[in-house]
Amino acid sequence: MTHATPASPASLALPDLRLPPAAEPGQPVTAIDTPALVLDLDAFERNLARMQQAASQAGVQLRPHAKAHKCPAIALAQIARGAAGICCQKVSEAVPFVRAGVTDIHISNEIAGPAKAALLARLALHARMSVCVDDARQVEALAAAAEHAGSTIGVFVEIDVGQGRCGVAGAAAALRLAQAVQAHARLAFRGLQAYQGGIQHVREYAARKRAAAEAAARTAAVVAALAEAGVACATVTGGGSGSVEFDLASGVYTEIQPGSYVFMDGDYGRNEYGGALRFEHSLFIASTVMSVAAATAPAPATPRVVLDAGLKSMAVDSGLPLVWGADGHDLALAYVAANDEHGIVEALPAPGARAAPLLPALGSQVLLVPGHCDPTLNLYDDIVGVRGGTVACVWPVAARGLSR
Repeated sequence: MTHATPASPASLALPDLRLPPAAEPGQPVTAIDTPALVLDLDAFERNLARMQQAASQAGVQLRPHAKAHKCPAIALAQIARGAAGICCQKVSEAVPFVRAGVTDIHISNEIAGPAKAALLARLALHARMSVCVDDARQVEALAAAAEHAGSTIGVFVEIDVGQGRCGVAGAAAALRLAQAVQAHARLAFRGLQAYQGGIQHVREYAARKRAAAEAAARTAAVVAALAEAGVACATVTGGGSGSVEFDLASGVYTEIQPGSYVFMDGDYGRNEYGGALRFEHSLFIASTVMSVAAATAPAPATPRVVLDAGLKSMAVDSGLPLVWGADGHDLALAYVAANDEHGIVEALPAPGARAAPLLPALGSQVLLVPGHCDPTLNLYDDIVGVRGGTVACVWPVAARGLSR
């Protein structure tokens, strides 16, 4: 007796099984397949305008950090409003931006290894590229790569102004590196990078202001020491979304690098702000209530529903997401636990209330404000832009996964 051999997948006449897009322009927001990243375009555009206006009024260049969004469409929108260019954190991350027509990119980081230096040098044939150094060996590697490619690479000496991560410790070391850069014809010394990432999420406004002032004072001292030695710093770049108000007013920075302001994630939202530069939440994770079994069980300990957005849909290193209502943060609901593919939302009765607030119904859409936008963006292929309850655009997150 013979047995038939099962047909291989290649031999079957299968229909087109490609995953359809999460949304298409013209659809109502309620039709978005979830989980999906949703961008409120009105709030987003107000954020862009507010930051650009503040930088322009201060006479400081805005170079937004694209690691926050990894999306060329957003970078081009920033540049169209007056940004000088963008920052990327990795060389590979810059590739889709160059392809999209961004012509001025700063790698706000040191790079390691000849492959990265070679790629940077090749990119410098198509765009004005710069990078940070904090070691003379990095200078030599960049010079060799630029010579081989026939390009010119801009170089910033990074100084440590309190972060305790990258950057040289003081003016003497910064001067030696600046002079080492100036010794190579294919390298162009552009100035200093002075970024204090640790202060971006200091919650108290006054404490964050003091910390920013300390970082600016350290930076000013190095700039003055280099000038005394005959080395001018044409650009002093740094700052972030949490310190930008103080960086603009410092008189030290000529360029600022905020990134998350375009979205204003949950963690940045917990900071205290002075008023003028408080940005709006514009980025959300659209999710759907997939189960209400726990909400309808007899006398549950805590009323709850289950969403289809869990750990694989968001970064939780900066805390769990906020539940967003029609008028802002929904204080009656809390996202309390993230599993791989499930999110638990509970009702939080107000003090003295006789009954718990209503939970969202089965199949209803729930918007979440992610705790940390940067790694959350890295989980999605697209951003769905919405305006007035309708999908207006779908933008690729083209630099997703480019962390080499």
